Amino acid sequence: MTITADMLDRRHDRRPWLKRLADASEPYLYSAPALILIIAVMLVPLVIGISYAFRDIQLLNPFSGGFIGLQHFRDLSKDGAFYWALKNTLWWTGASVVLQFIFGLILALLLDKPFFGRAIVQALVFLPWAVPSFLAGLNWAWLFNPVIGPIPHWLFDLGLMKEPGNILSDPQYAMWGPIVANVWWGIPFFAITLLAALQAIPRDLYEAASIDGAGCFQRFRSITLPFLAPTIAITVLLRTVWISNFADLIVVMTGGGPADRTQIVASYIFTQAFKRLDFGYASAIALVLLVLLLAYSMLIILLRQTLLAKD
Repeated sequence: MTITADMLDRRHDRRPWLKRLADASEPYLYSAPALILIIAVMLVPLVIGISYAFRDIQLLNPFSGGFIGLQHFRDLSKDGAFYWALKNTLWWTGASVVLQFIFGLILALLLDKPFFGRAIVQALVFLPWAVPSFLAGLNWAWLFNPVIGPIPHWLFDLGLMKEPGNILSDPQYAMWGPIVANVWWGIPFFAITLLAALQAIPRDLYEAASIDGAGCFQRFRSITLPFLAPTIAITVLLRTVWISNFADLIVVMTGGGPADRTQIVASYIFTQAFKRLDFGYASAIALVLLVLLLAYSMLIILLRQTLLAKD
């Protein structure tokens, strides 16, 4: 019956074909500006950048630009500096994400409790997120400088250093300088997102658990963590991807030195592209980093879907 009615409606549709075409394409026309903008701003540069990985693009060589296939990737497989940068990236990303998450969760739990002046404390906690990364790196570089900064002198007084030297120039401890700056700069992201998730948890659950005799740790393990798990998964995913691509602090504070001890893949790409002007090789490194991050993202998304399915 329904099929017959549909066929009759189509037969009685005597509108001009241009009118019908315009009506059918109307939704696509509304979304066309956004799609064109996405294609022009994101997809076109992405395709061009990927094509550079298979071409010899050197700004100082006027005869470059030809197709060389997988030569960049063969050179990359023998590049010891790349493997060292990849190792540093794992250390830089892992330490930064873990410390940001721990301190962000602690701040979120504290700010979730009502107390006098909480609004002012929240504003102060979120203030580092508003500081430009370049300025944050410059300030922390000054703080680690023993001539004008107090941190080396504090570490010396605590017995953690033999003399108040510059940590950023010590190959053994240089990576800790950008990590500390990154943790300070990125804590508000976890604090904001986790605080929003905490405030969405029904308070009746905590009251019922208290009546049943559950302690603070039991309530945190049985109520808070299960509700926060999906938010934790997506925030950890986002911060991991951002920090892996985040070379601002490294470039400003150490420039990848001393002796490539703080060189990560993102800063290595910057070095190849804007210092050595080899955009082809830099694009090959960026493509490898993109594939690794896509694989990691898929794993985290699958983990999040598993947690949501259990809930």
